[in-house]
Amino acid sequence: MEYDLAPRNVAKGRRRRLPTTTPRRTWIDRADHIVALLDAAAALDAAAKRHRGQRRALLATLVFAGLRISEALALTWRDVDLARGVLTVRGTKTDAADRKVTVEPVLRDELAGWRARARDAEPGELVFRTAAGKRLSVSNVRSRILIPAVEIANEQLEAGAQQPLQAGITPHSLRRTFASLLYAIGEAPPYVMAQMGHTSPALALAIYAKCMDRRDGEPERLKALVKGIDWAPMGTSAASRVPETEVRLAL
Repeated sequence: MEYDLAPRNVAKGRRRRLPTTTPRRTWIDRADHIVALLDAAAALDAAAKRHRGQRRALLATLVFAGLRISEALALTWRDVDLARGVLTVRGTKTDAADRKVTVEPVLRDELAGWRARARDAEPGELVFRTAAGKRLSVSNVRSRILIPAVEIANEQLEAGAQQPLQAGITPHSLRRTFASLLYAIGEAPPYVMAQMGHTSPALALAIYAKCMDRRDGEPERLKALVKGIDWAPMGTSAASRVPETEVRLAL
C-alpha cells in the first residue's frame, strides 16, 4: 500500500483484527498485606549473611515511593534527602519520569534505618547494591527477594486465617500499590500522576475509581499506615502500632 503496489489493503477491517484481552493488573490494597510483605522481607534479611535490612528497605521503597524497579536500583544516596523528605528520581523513559517523590513518614523511617546499617552510604553509592557494590539485577530482586517474601507473607497470613496476597505480585505491582496509597491519603489524580511519572491518566484513574469505591474502612487503614499512626487490621478490633520511630529491621 505504501508503494502503491496493491489496489487495496486486504488486511484492513474490523473483522480481521485479532481479539485481545486486557492484562490483569495486580497491586496490594490492604494495610495488613503490606505489613505482612515487609515483615517477610525482614525475615529474609535476618537469614542473610550480608546487607541485612536492604531487602525490607527495597520493597518499602517500591511500595511507598512508587519507583519503577529500574529507577529504584539506580537510586544513589545523593538522591535520598531524608531531611527534606524527597527522593530524586532520574527517570529515563519520559520527561515526566524525571521527578521528585515525596517521602512519607513510614518510608523515611525505613530508609533511615537502612542508611544507618549500610557500610558505605556515601552520596555516590547505590542505595541498593550487591556485596561488590554493583547494581542489583531485576531478575535477582524478583527471584531472591520478592517471590520468597510473598511466599513467607502468605504463610503467615494463612496461618492467621487471613486472605493471602494476590497471585502474580511483581515489582510493578508494588508501584501500582503506591498509587492506591496516595489516593487513600486523599491525593488527587494529577498529583498521583506527577509522583509516579505518568503522562497518561488512564491507570491513575482506574486505581482511583477502585480505591474510592471501597466502603470497608481500608482507605483509612492505608492512610494510617503511611503516616505512621495506629490502625486496626481488617477483621480485628485491636489497634496495631505501625512503627514510626522503631524500624523493624532484622537484627
